[in-house]
Amino acid sequence: MEKIQVAVIGSGYLGKFHAEKYVRHPEAELIGVVDTNYSRALALANQTNSKPFINYKDLYTQLHAVSIVVPTPLHYSIAKDFLEHDINVLLEKPMTTTLKEADELIAIAHARDLILQIGHLERFNSAYLAVEGLVKNPLFIESHRLNSFQERGTEVDVILDIMIHDIDIILSLVGAEVKEIHAVGVPVISPMIDIANARLEFENGCVVNATASRISDKSMRKIRIFQHDAYISIDFATQKVSVYRKIEDDGRLPCIVSKKLEIEPRDSLEEEIKAFLRAVKEKSTPPVSGEEGIRALKVALEIAKQLRVDTQRISE
Repeated sequence: MEKIQVAVIGSGYLGKFHAEKYVRHPEAELIGVVDTNYSRALALANQTNSKPFINYKDLYTQLHAVSIVVPTPLHYSIAKDFLEHDINVLLEKPMTTTLKEADELIAIAHARDLILQIGHLERFNSAYLAVEGLVKNPLFIESHRLNSFQERGTEVDVILDIMIHDIDIILSLVGAEVKEIHAVGVPVISPMIDIANARLEFENGCVVNATASRISDKSMRKIRIFQHDAYISIDFATQKVSVYRKIEDDGRLPCIVSKKLEIEPRDSLEEEIKAFLRAVKEKSTPPVSGEEGIRALKVALEIAKQLRVDTQRISE
């Protein structure tokens, strides 16, 4: 194939950025953007020199690949339709609202030899990539992901909305199964849980304390990793990493030295889309496969389930 013909389903806040990245990629051709709000699709199509569509089914015969950037409850049905028409899919996180739906999408992609990549954006953050090889058998991890309230994304709770980013990163860093989960959370502005904290205990002994809020007055996207030989601080927002190590000094009390890693900041979404297009072109396994997407989804759904039970118990 000379150029990979693509479309973006959903022309809202994030869909707009997907479309812009495809337009700038030399190996992609943006055929169209789709939205049930035609005026919004038209505006983005004019901006990206593509065509607007209301019905995504009109694009089946024109595409090699598609980005699906719509509300979470629509992920499964739209992704399934494209996969069943032999079109590769980049599906925004969380991949679906149930494990059964996620399993089905993975099965269809495998059966048809298609790429199914899940949009866990932080995997492509330069700060995360910079700690590869540094994180070894972490003992304790603490994450904070705090946002101010925005109406978009509130069709799901804060766990599936934003905490799932950190869940995915943590699972990739720890490399072990979750043994036990303890979680607390409350709805504040939306009917769903808006702020939550989860304590995860892993089979290898690692303990994680994860906090997510979409009602904060400030923004934060940080993970701190404690291990035998170092303390590593990752700031996803600024794409900065600090590493602290203990240094022995001739029998005196040890001292702690810090080092800031030299990192070239990059556009995480652009890197994600490059990786997706490369996987489509080479028919290779994408960096964040459906299997990795469902792994994060499983933990997120278990946290959400525990919080729903606790909320119901309190209301009774």
